[in-house]
Amino acid sequence: MSQTNKSIGNYRWSICALLFFATTINYLDRQVLSLTWSDFIAPEFHWTNNDYGNITALFSIFYAVSLLFAGRFVDWLDTKKGFLWAIGIWSLGACLHAFCGIATSGIITGDWFVGFEGAKDAIHTVNDTALVINVSVTLFIFARFVLAVGEAGNFPAAIKTTAEYFPKKDRAFSTSIFNAGATVGALAAPITIPFIAKAFGWEMAFIIIGALGFVWMGFWVFMYDKPEKHPRVSAEELAYIQQDDIADSKLEGYVAETKTKVSLADCFKYKQTWAFAFGKFMTDGVWWFFLFWTPAYLSSVYGMDSTEAALPLFVLYMITLLSIIGGWLPTYFVEKKGMNPYEGRMRAMLIFAFFPLLALIAQPLGYISYWVPVIIIGIAGAAHQSWSANIFTTVGDMFPKKAIATITGIGGLAGGIGSTLINKGSGLLFDYSKDTNMSFMGFQGIEAGYFIIFSICAVCYLTGWIVMKSLVPKYAPITDL
Repeated sequence: MSQTNKSIGNYRWSICALLFFATTINYLDRQVLSLTWSDFIAPEFHWTNNDYGNITALFSIFYAVSLLFAGRFVDWLDTKKGFLWAIGIWSLGACLHAFCGIATSGIITGDWFVGFEGAKDAIHTVNDTALVINVSVTLFIFARFVLAVGEAGNFPAAIKTTAEYFPKKDRAFSTSIFNAGATVGALAAPITIPFIAKAFGWEMAFIIIGALGFVWMGFWVFMYDKPEKHPRVSAEELAYIQQDDIADSKLEGYVAETKTKVSLADCFKYKQTWAFAFGKFMTDGVWWFFLFWTPAYLSSVYGMDSTEAALPLFVLYMITLLSIIGGWLPTYFVEKKGMNPYEGRMRAMLIFAFFPLLALIAQPLGYISYWVPVIIIGIAGAAHQSWSANIFTTVGDMFPKKAIATITGIGGLAGGIGSTLINKGSGLLFDYSKDTNMSFMGFQGIEAGYFIIFSICAVCYLTGWIVMKSLVPKYAPITDL
């Protein structure tokens, strides 16, 4: 620890650690389904790729729409209460998945008072496969809806907290640290969830992982408060946190921030909003595709079950942890190259946008070993998380604190729409390519489908960066909102 850090204090990093663990739990909860559906849930309920694609696509829609309102909700309730409500709802939704088998049995057979094993036995005796599929898919969609509504609050609340506790030059780094929770959650998932499901049943995997959020809530209640009110934040640390307020006050046309609420319609008047939203639309779906479909990819193309895929997925997400560098790079550009925070952030994002192009060769080189696409997807995932940390931070660069959660929600809505399109499209394409043994660019069947989606993912970041840079070519903070 440097002398400067000793003198100003470091409580802000304790808050960052809380955000990291919340994001880790967030991603663990959403990964349980992707790691259990193929081996445990699909055989029980007779699901196809398209059924799973429908569930993931609808989750993306629910999450996207909820993000728009979650941002407003967090700005309205403010950070502490907003975050508590969010994680409480999504933890409840995570646990609800476990009871979808019992509910399916109850709706079809009329017997609701059965345990998890009793539900399996009852469903096994039902001859109407289509009925089992429809009822079970509908129930899982409802559970995903509750999960999505709650999970939508995580990033608006976390980005708002980061803006409260860090100056602009440190926000990308702090965001990359808490955003690494997504990687750690995805990393921990394949080495825990399939083994819990195998030992105790897929239902217990949802319950055990879902309960972690309730534990986190206790820490948040006792550890968080506004930095200007927090007894653990020294006067020196508070001055360090609020250093941008002095710098921005010297800008031409500066207007001091007021406490009035921000109109949603007003937010859409600014090119900065549209730039952020388009960047999220183009890139969020790529991460969600890798998150939801990589286990299925290893199963479909390389014949791995969920426990065999644990090591490759662990290595993949270990590579993704390199994204922490992505938070440091803009700070380097600001401090060593004299750029303003926005300029440094966009320079870093351009660099990150080139790495996903490697996805173009993931499938062509996959014949060498499954490790080739695994490593390439890991690199693309690291690039995405680096991009994500920086695109989130552009909101704090441009908008007043009172609008940050709302703008983050708008961008999240756009990202969710992109995620919906790629998840639904992937499910349809994979079933079609498998059923018709489709041929494309030398690939056959489902491998052709994966090659098409990988190619789309590869170019999304450069496309997003070009449009963002065109809309907001230079640093232009909003002072009249």
